[in-house]
Amino acid sequence: MTSPRWDLVYRPRKLPRWAIIAAVIVLAIHIIFGLLLTVEDVGVRNLGGSDQVAIILIGVLVSGAILLLTRPRLRVGAEGVEVRNLVPVRLFGWDQVLGLTYPEKGYGAWLLFPSDEHITVLAVQANDGPRAVEAMARFRELEERYRGTVRPAN
Repeated sequence: MTSPRWDLVYRPRKLPRWAIIAAVIVLAIHIIFGLLLTVEDVGVRNLGGSDQVAIILIGVLVSGAILLLTRPRLRVGAEGVEVRNLVPVRLFGWDQVLGLTYPEKGYGAWLLFPSDEHITVLAVQANDGPRAVEAMARFRELEERYRGTVRPAN
């Protein structure tokens, strides 16, 4: 699970599973409704094949958006901390990072920066339980090793 460049590569376990299940359900519903759209008994008579295709394509788009929840990842190494949430991948040097913590109320860890700034790290989810706790502990070990006495400027 690690590469030579990264000492810690962490992905959530439960979030991608739930996202795949939700995407399949949404797509199935859109396909079923799209196919049943032109049934004579529904009352609307001016719907046709293009409407069916449109509803199914909307399901494909919504399912694709839900599948973005399978992407979160946290990587930690000598270069710094790389966070991939839904779409963007951002690399933060150790001179920018204050730490990783869980907010009092929330679903994902926060990567802390100076001036009370933070970003949510969707990869480290509270519902992953002990696995997420281990990732936090490993992050702190690596933070101590790589950051050492380098502290971010305020």
